[in-house]
Amino acid sequence: MLTQLLSLPRSAKRIIMLAIDSTLILLAFWGAFWVRMDSTAPYTSSAHWQLFLVIAVSTILLFLYVGLYRTVLRYVTAKIFGVAFFGVVGSTILLISLSYFFNVFLPRTVPVIYFSFLMLFVCGFRLFIRRLLSSAVGDRESVIIYGAGASGRQLLTALIQGDKYFPVAFVDDNSALHKVVIHGVAVYNRASLPLLVQRYDINKILLAMPSITMDKRKEVISSLENLPCEVLSIPGMVDLVEGNAQIISLKKVSIDDLLGRESVKPDSVLLAKNIHKKVVMVTGAGGSIGSELCRQILKQSPTVLILFEVSEFGLYSIEKELSGIARNENYGVRIIPLLGTVQKINRLETIMRTFGVETVYHAAAYKHVPLVEYNVVEGVRNNIFGTLYCAQAAIATGVDTFILVSTDKAVRPTNTMGATKRMSELVLQALSQESGQTCFSMVRFGNVLGSSGSVVPLFEKQIEHGGPITLTHKDIIRYFMTIPEASQLVIQAGAMAKGGDVFVLDMGDPVKIYDLATRMIKLSGLTIKNETHPDGDIEIKITGLRPGEKLYEELLIGEQVHGTTHPRIMTAHEEMLSWEVLSEYIDQLDDACNKFEHDEIRAILLKVPTGFQPTDGICDLVWQARHSTDSNALKIKC
Repeated sequence: MLTQLLSLPRSAKRIIMLAIDSTLILLAFWGAFWVRMDSTAPYTSSAHWQLFLVIAVSTILLFLYVGLYRTVLRYVTAKIFGVAFFGVVGSTILLISLSYFFNVFLPRTVPVIYFSFLMLFVCGFRLFIRRLLSSAVGDRESVIIYGAGASGRQLLTALIQGDKYFPVAFVDDNSALHKVVIHGVAVYNRASLPLLVQRYDINKILLAMPSITMDKRKEVISSLENLPCEVLSIPGMVDLVEGNAQIISLKKVSIDDLLGRESVKPDSVLLAKNIHKKVVMVTGAGGSIGSELCRQILKQSPTVLILFEVSEFGLYSIEKELSGIARNENYGVRIIPLLGTVQKINRLETIMRTFGVETVYHAAAYKHVPLVEYNVVEGVRNNIFGTLYCAQAAIATGVDTFILVSTDKAVRPTNTMGATKRMSELVLQALSQESGQTCFSMVRFGNVLGSSGSVVPLFEKQIEHGGPITLTHKDIIRYFMTIPEASQLVIQAGAMAKGGDVFVLDMGDPVKIYDLATRMIKLSGLTIKNETHPDGDIEIKITGLRPGEKLYEELLIGEQVHGTTHPRIMTAHEEMLSWEVLSEYIDQLDDACNKFEHDEIRAILLKVPTGFQPTDGICDLVWQARHSTDSNALKIKC
């Protein structure tokens, strides 16, 4: 019946409301007389019936005038009282005036009672219908809103007006709100959650706390992990205020909420020092770190931002994004997308000299540990020689500042990728002694959430496909940081450099990857499948450590670590070589790469003081194929 009424055309619904309001006016009119006079009310007086007809028609016209019938009942709010008030006041004044004009008997208290009844009937009926419509769950999914503050109430209103979710309860940690009813929805404490989930068969909990601290958010999310519910969240307060998202734009709880920290407010002076009104070049601009560096650099208003990238699609994507941002925000920055590889020094020199590059952020590198193990020569060429050529081009063209994006895997490396990154650091440290103008520095940090090759997007995809989640070792531990925070800290660290500095970012507490996987499964509203729970949803499968992979990552080699003016940035004083000594190793490495002598490459990386301690044999796939007589050799893990 309700569905049929809702499907009627707007004009038909308006006629029905006119008929209902006429009935309500009748009840208010004669109800007022009945309350005042009881059985002696003039029910049979033709004069009073004529008065009623005039009042009814006039009141309907007044309601039309004040816009009472423009309101959609499904979306009625408390504002209906203000609209109805003017119509009912006008109707009451007409009642008094017309009764006097037509000399109709009207006790003095009847207009007061009539006004009260008509307000109650008109507004109460509309709120009742709204409640009836909102409580008609239908195909809507019952949900709990965590957070009964302003954002939670806005979310409640949005959900009531929608047709997807039906809010059955609020949960809030503020004891003053407990047992309060907001728009018909009661507020409970956190301890009531398991009972509420069971009672209403809840599969989703919606977080409506965009402005709380990161620590508080982590605490709340941790308390929800063991409930059989998916946890969704409204956008952050900044996105809501700036209009980039709506309150109803629900999303899965980001793993940033679990692993992130309260960010330290960036130092605006440090952010702008090497960028503002300068020509800035970012190598590897299409990668995870490179692209975020470009976004942060753009905000500091350089005169020119050069995007240097070997991937055509990567360059196209970041150039299109940044051009759109620059246009919308009126940054006035000239964005230059350039294809090229860091392994061609003449290309690099030409670019830096042509555009007068003043600052270089060198993020181009091969970072995926197993792939570099399988492609050793290309890893060495890109990471070591790519950094060398970029640095030499910077010196030749008079670049002021050169910052290398390094990694924690350069510390006591067990894999070729880590060894090449440490070698890159040695190159810059040696060249910093030779260069008179260019200030070289490097910034070392751990894993970033959401980067290409990161476990987080991999786990998300595996959960989405029903599992299993593949994990190399149950005890593996990593440091994590969000990409925006890492990029901002890289820029600020580079601004503090004096020459040859090795900066180390404070990565916070290490994270056990197995625990990360279990939390991601639980927050998706799923259960872990194992021997204890064979009927679970997602299995965590241990596959064994990959070539060159460590159980634990480190950030420092030596113990000489000093703080800086920034609480998240430290400096490390470590062993270095003169360019005279290092250049001999570089020449040997170049010759070995040209001849594809992988044994010699490894021997050189072991001789140079990189701390290289390989845990596997040579895993290069071409080398294995050339040196194996067993056709199945490539299937054997090195």
